[in-house]
Amino acid sequence: MSTGSQSRPWVLVLYYSRHGKTSEMAKLIARGVEQVTGMEARLRTVPEISANTEASAPPIPESGALYCSAGDLRHCAGLVLGSPTRFGNMAAPLKYFLDSTSSLWLNGALANKPAGVFTSSSSMHGGQETTLLTMALPLIHHGMVFAGIPYQEAALSQTRSGGTPYGASHWSGMHNDQDISAEEKALCIAQGKRIAQLALALQNIGKGGAA
Repeated sequence: MSTGSQSRPWVLVLYYSRHGKTSEMAKLIARGVEQVTGMEARLRTVPEISANTEASAPPIPESGALYCSAGDLRHCAGLVLGSPTRFGNMAAPLKYFLDSTSSLWLNGALANKPAGVFTSSSSMHGGQETTLLTMALPLIHHGMVFAGIPYQEAALSQTRSGGTPYGASHWSGMHNDQDISAEEKALCIAQGKRIAQLALALQNIGKGGAA
């Protein structure tokens, strides 16, 4: 997975994770991205925030993915955005980051790039689909091309936990003790692969080539 090289186009897998399950999903999605020849995956996260400070986290994370920069987002070929469910919506740190991207919206920096979303929740019906749909809204405002997961992916019909046509999802259990299932893993990988394939196709169209 890319640590910052600009030698090849990349799909930005941008997420916030509190207990680690969304981070696990992000790595699986990145694996799917890198199954596509010529495409890199760039894993990035966002700082914690609190009611008292804009960012309660250190400037550089002690471990795990780096914090996302404006350049990571501006120059990506595609985006997959992930967050745990918070009352049927994305978590505040990710929303805070997206709210700071007005300059990219004004410049149309993300227009015509493919985007997808993913989430996890502690309860089986904990607002996964509303979280995915509300996460899609700011991406659509940016002019991105939203892509879900088609039912041609067999795991979408076989799953007994997470997985939706709007994006990959995971049921973590009330104590965060549910492993990511085989079907959930397959859908994460499939989603990453699909966004990467779309990114290459849309770049080719933008250059005047055939899709």
